Order: sequence, then structure tokens, then C-alpha cells
Amino acid sequence: MSILLVIPDRKLTQLVAQLQQQLPDVPIVIWPDVPDVDAVVFAVVWRQPAGSLIQFKNLRALQSFGAGVDNVLLDPMLPKLPLARIVDPDLTASMIQYLDTALNFYRYRFDEYINAQQTQRWHPRSRRVLKMVTILGLGELGAAVAQHLHQQGWQVCGWSNSAKNIDGVTCYAGSAELPSALAEADVLICLLPLTSATTNLLNGETLALCRPGVIFINVARGAIVDDDALLAALRSGQVSAACLDVFRQEPLPAEHPYWHEKNVLITPHISAVTNAQTAVTQIVTNYQRSMAGLPMFNLIDQQRGY
Repeated sequence: MSILLVIPDRKLTQLVAQLQQQLPDVPIVIWPDVPDVDAVVFAVVWRQPAGSLIQFKNLRALQSFGAGVDNVLLDPMLPKLPLARIVDPDLTASMIQYLDTALNFYRYRFDEYINAQQTQRWHPRSRRVLKMVTILGLGELGAAVAQHLHQQGWQVCGWSNSAKNIDGVTCYAGSAELPSALAEADVLICLLPLTSATTNLLNGETLALCRPGVIFINVARGAIVDDDALLAALRSGQVSAACLDVFRQEPLPAEHPYWHEKNVLITPHISAVTNAQTAVTQIVTNYQRSMAGLPMFNLIDQQRGY
């Protein structure tokens, strides 16, 4: 029995060594160089090529190498097997720190002062009046962020597909209540999973429902946003600024207009990065549980996409 790694375009030497240290008797093989396809019973996947898992007839379970699974589910030939994701408590702390930084960046007008510096313009201003933060997505990360921001004195509302109840946070749910959540935002934070229902959810129509001058922060997935609509909203002033950590294509292509849009802050998908040791520990645990006939931890619903 062996574990298969299907994680293209990434150096896997350290991952293999860490897995082998904890599972010394289990062969770890890297796609596409697999000497015995029938021996593969467990696969760790991330952005795997479509159809790359079809030949492994004895697979019992799949493990995403990251917290998200949307890129795994893009494979139309993905086997209908249990699929687990990585849950890293450090991700929550990292995300909260990133968002605290972004919110203060805009509250203290650092975006304006960076632009002013380019023209040697000295123009002190009072802090931006930002009161209400709307969070789209109230899963584990979204709920933790909402609670933290409420404790920091922000007014917080949130929106999710299903109803949630979070102390101190006004919660909206379902498509009918999305306009109400958007209308309240001084700052709009996207923490939604990428599914067929959320692809291009933030488009010209939904961005127009926000308060004029809203600040937008995306730390979820790039494809949730219609890029052309966001650029148009930035240029019209409907969105006054955007902090983008995620994109449809990563790395962001050199020719993309976001690079040169003065009111866009780009970070290279660093808001929450999985700790490698945490990932290894969970991979090993789920492999052992799968082999013992037990349900894996942190299973996702393939039908729902999260």
C-alpha cells in the first residue's frame, strides 16, 4: 500500500521526507512516476491535472494538501471518494492579523499617503470613518474573523449560504438577504468558498448594491470576483480601494490591469499559509484512519463544495 502525491509544480522532497519519517513502512510516490498503480490506496492532491487519478483503481480516500478544495473539485473525473481538507489553527491567527493590518492600512489612509509620496505631496488628513465591516462567508475562518473584529470595536455583519448565529454580529443568509448585507458595508471582506454558486458572485450588479466608496478586501478566491466589474467599480468610485490577495490566475499575469490600478493593493496569496508540519500530521492521521476503516477528520461535502 502506498501514498500518492499529486501536487504539480512544487518541490516535494521535504514533504516526502516528513511523511516517510512518520510512516517509514509506507512507500510515498510522486505522480506521474508511479511504479505500481495498484498499490496506491491514498492520494494527497492539490491542483491535480484533470483525470490524473483515474488509473488508481484501489484508491480509498483523498486528502487536499490545503485548507481549500475548490481546485481539487475542478477535476470532472475526480473519483467519488471521501475527501478531507487541512484545518490549521494557525491559519485563523494569520488571517486575523492580515485583516487587522489591511483595515488599519485603509483607516489611516496609507493608500492615499503612498500615492501622495509619489508626487511629494504633503497632505495630512484625519482617519477614514469606517464603522461597518461586512464579511461574506461565515465558515470557520469567517466566523472567527467576525468575532475578533466585533471584540475590536467594529460593527460587523456577515452573510452566508445558511443561517448562522454569532454573538454581536448581524447575520444574513441566502440570496434574498445578500443585498441587505452588502448595503451596510463600509468595508467588504470576502471569505467565501469558491463553488458554482459563488463564482462571479461579486459582479457589476452586486457591487452596485454596496455603499458608494466601499473598500473591498478579497482573501478567499479570485474567481468569486468579476475582474472587469471590479475594475469598472474602482474607476467610477463605487469601490474606493481594493486589497486583493487572491486571483483567478496565480501568479497574477504581468499584463493584468490590477498591477497598474492605483487604488489596488496586491499581495501574493499570503493572508493564510498552511503550516507544513500541521499538514503532514493531518495527512498521516487521515491515512491511518482511512486504512483502519474510520472516517477521516475534516471531511468535506463534494456536492456542496466545502
